[in-house]
Amino acid sequence: MENYTMEGRTYRYYGQEAPLYPFGYGLSYTTFRYRDLVLSPPVLPVCANLSVSVVLENTGLQDSEEVVQLYLRWEQSSVPVPRWQLVAFRRVAVLAGREAKLSFQVLAEQRAVWARDWRLEPGTFTLFAGGQQPGQKTRAPSEVLSSQFSVTGTARPLRGC
Repeated sequence: MENYTMEGRTYRYYGQEAPLYPFGYGLSYTTFRYRDLVLSPPVLPVCANLSVSVVLENTGLQDSEEVVQLYLRWEQSSVPVPRWQLVAFRRVAVLAGREAKLSFQVLAEQRAVWARDWRLEPGTFTLFAGGQQPGQKTRAPSEVLSSQFSVTGTARPLRGC
Protein backbone atom coordinates (compact mmCIF):
# COMPACT_ATOMS: atom_id res chain seq x y z
CA MET A 1 0.00 0.00 0.00
CA GLU A 2 1.45 3.32 -1.03
CA ASN A 3 -1.41 5.72 -0.33
CA TYR A 4 -1.91 6.20 3.41
CA THR A 5 -4.42 9.05 3.23
CA MET A 6 -7.82 8.39 4.73
CA GLU A 7 -9.67 10.31 2.01
CA GLY A 8 -12.86 8.36 1.16
CA ARG A 9 -12.00 5.54 3.61
CA THR A 10 -13.62 6.67 6.85
CA TYR A 11 -16.64 8.77 7.84
CA ARG A 12 -14.38 11.66 8.81
CA TYR A 13 -13.12 12.05 5.24
CA TYR A 14 -16.14 11.24 3.05
CA GLY A 15 -16.47 14.82 1.85
CA GLN A 16 -20.09 15.67 1.16
CA GLU A 17 -21.26 12.06 1.23
CA ALA A 18 -22.97 11.17 4.51
CA PRO A 19 -22.30 7.74 6.06
CA LEU A 20 -25.23 5.30 6.12
CA TYR A 21 -25.08 4.80 9.92
CA PRO A 22 -23.05 7.60 11.52
CA PHE A 23 -21.62 7.38 15.02
CA GLY A 24 -24.39 7.84 17.58
CA TYR A 25 -27.17 6.75 15.19
CA GLY A 26 -30.24 5.39 16.93
CA LEU A 27 -33.61 6.06 18.47
CA SER A 28 -34.70 7.07 21.97
CA TYR A 29 -37.85 6.65 24.01
CA THR A 30 -37.83 10.32 24.93
CA THR A 31 -36.68 13.70 23.67
CA PHE A 32 -33.73 15.79 24.78
CA ARG A 33 -32.93 19.47 24.45
CA TYR A 34 -29.44 20.94 24.49
CA ARG A 35 -28.80 24.51 25.63
CA ASP A 36 -26.24 26.84 27.14
CA LEU A 37 -23.13 25.65 25.29
CA VAL A 38 -20.22 27.56 26.85
CA LEU A 39 -16.59 27.46 25.66
CA SER A 40 -13.99 28.83 28.02
CA PRO A 41 -11.90 30.68 27.23
CA PRO A 42 -13.26 31.71 23.80
CA VAL A 43 -9.73 32.78 22.80
CA LEU A 44 -6.90 30.57 24.00
CA PRO A 45 -3.14 30.19 23.47
CA VAL A 46 -1.98 27.49 21.07
CA CYS A 47 -0.97 25.04 23.84
CA ALA A 48 -4.02 25.57 26.11
CA ASN A 49 -6.95 23.25 26.76
CA LEU A 50 -10.57 24.26 26.22
CA SER A 51 -13.27 23.88 28.89
CA VAL A 52 -16.75 23.08 27.60
CA SER A 53 -20.08 22.97 29.40
CA VAL A 54 -23.55 22.22 28.08
CA VAL A 55 -26.95 21.65 29.65
CA LEU A 56 -28.90 18.53 28.63
CA GLU A 57 -32.62 18.48 29.43
CA ASN A 58 -34.91 15.45 29.18
CA THR A 59 -38.07 17.05 27.77
CA GLY A 60 -39.94 13.75 27.38
CA LEU A 61 -42.06 11.58 29.66
CA GLN A 62 -39.55 8.72 30.10
CA ASP A 63 -36.33 8.49 32.10
CA SER A 64 -33.62 7.79 29.56
CA GLU A 65 -29.98 8.00 28.60
CA GLU A 66 -28.35 10.17 25.96
CA VAL A 67 -24.88 9.91 24.46
CA VAL A 68 -23.61 13.48 24.44
CA GLN A 69 -21.03 13.94 21.66
CA LEU A 70 -18.51 16.74 21.09
CA TYR A 71 -17.03 17.24 17.61
CA LEU A 72 -14.29 19.63 16.53
CA ARG A 73 -13.97 21.26 13.12
CA TRP A 74 -10.92 23.13 11.86
CA GLU A 75 -12.04 26.20 9.91
CA GLN A 76 -8.68 26.52 8.17
CA SER A 77 -5.64 24.28 8.34
CA SER A 78 -2.32 24.02 6.55
CA VAL A 79 -2.95 20.31 5.81
CA PRO A 80 -6.04 18.21 4.98
CA VAL A 81 -8.12 17.48 8.09
CA PRO A 82 -11.39 15.65 8.77
CA ARG A 83 -14.72 17.41 8.26
CA TRP A 84 -15.04 17.08 12.03
CA GLN A 85 -13.54 14.86 14.68
CA LEU A 86 -15.10 13.29 17.76
CA VAL A 87 -13.20 14.72 20.75
CA ALA A 88 -15.41 13.62 23.66
CA PHE A 89 -18.55 11.69 24.47
CA ARG A 90 -20.40 10.62 27.58
CA ARG A 91 -23.50 8.51 28.24
CA VAL A 92 -25.73 10.39 30.66
CA ALA A 93 -28.89 9.21 32.44
CA VAL A 94 -31.45 12.00 32.89
CA LEU A 95 -34.79 11.61 34.63
CA ALA A 96 -37.92 12.79 32.78
CA GLY A 97 -38.37 16.54 33.15
CA ARG A 98 -34.89 17.02 34.65
CA GLU A 99 -31.64 18.44 33.33
CA ALA A 100 -27.93 17.84 33.78
CA LYS A 101 -25.07 20.28 33.32
CA LEU A 102 -22.08 18.50 31.79
CA SER A 103 -18.46 19.60 31.72
CA PHE A 104 -15.75 18.43 29.31
CA GLN A 105 -12.12 19.25 28.58
CA VAL A 106 -10.89 19.38 24.98
CA LEU A 107 -7.13 18.92 25.18
CA ALA A 108 -4.73 20.87 23.00
CA GLU A 109 -3.45 17.58 21.53
CA GLN A 110 -6.94 16.92 20.13
CA ARG A 111 -6.49 19.97 17.86
CA ALA A 112 -3.14 18.70 16.52
CA VAL A 113 -2.72 18.10 12.79
CA TRP A 114 -0.24 15.80 11.07
CA ALA A 115 2.32 17.69 8.97
CA ARG A 116 5.36 15.36 9.06
CA ASP A 117 4.93 15.67 12.83
CA TRP A 118 2.01 16.44 15.14
CA ARG A 119 1.58 20.22 15.16
CA LEU A 120 -0.69 22.72 16.86
CA GLU A 121 -1.82 25.61 14.68
CA PRO A 122 -3.57 28.87 15.49
CA GLY A 123 -6.89 29.66 13.87
CA THR A 124 -10.64 29.44 14.24
CA PHE A 125 -12.36 26.23 15.31
CA THR A 126 -15.99 25.19 15.70
CA LEU A 127 -17.09 22.90 18.50
CA PHE A 128 -20.36 20.96 18.13
CA ALA A 129 -22.27 19.43 21.07
CA GLY A 130 -25.30 17.19 20.70
CA GLY A 131 -26.74 13.73 20.49
CA GLN A 132 -25.44 13.09 16.97
CA GLN A 133 -22.91 14.19 14.39
CA PRO A 134 -23.25 17.68 12.91
CA GLY A 135 -25.60 17.72 9.91
CA GLN A 136 -26.87 14.18 10.52
CA LYS A 137 -30.36 13.48 9.24
CA THR A 138 -32.32 10.94 11.30
CA ARG A 139 -35.92 10.26 12.20
CA ALA A 140 -35.13 10.77 15.89
CA PRO A 141 -35.05 14.45 16.81
CA SER A 142 -31.78 15.59 18.28
CA GLU A 143 -30.15 18.96 18.44
CA VAL A 144 -26.57 19.88 17.74
CA LEU A 145 -25.34 23.18 19.13
CA SER A 146 -22.22 24.88 17.85
CA SER A 147 -19.89 27.64 18.95
CA GLN A 148 -16.59 28.97 17.66
CA PHE A 149 -13.36 29.65 19.49
CA SER A 150 -10.00 31.00 18.42
CA VAL A 151 -6.47 29.80 19.05
CA THR A 152 -3.73 32.44 19.07
CA GLY A 153 0.04 32.22 18.82
CA THR A 154 2.35 30.58 16.31
CA ALA A 155 2.26 27.03 15.01
CA ARG A 156 4.49 24.67 16.96
CA PRO A 157 5.18 20.96 17.34
CA LEU A 158 2.86 19.27 19.83
CA ARG A 159 5.84 18.01 21.83
CA GLY A 160 6.92 21.67 22.25
CA CYS A 161 3.97 22.46 24.53
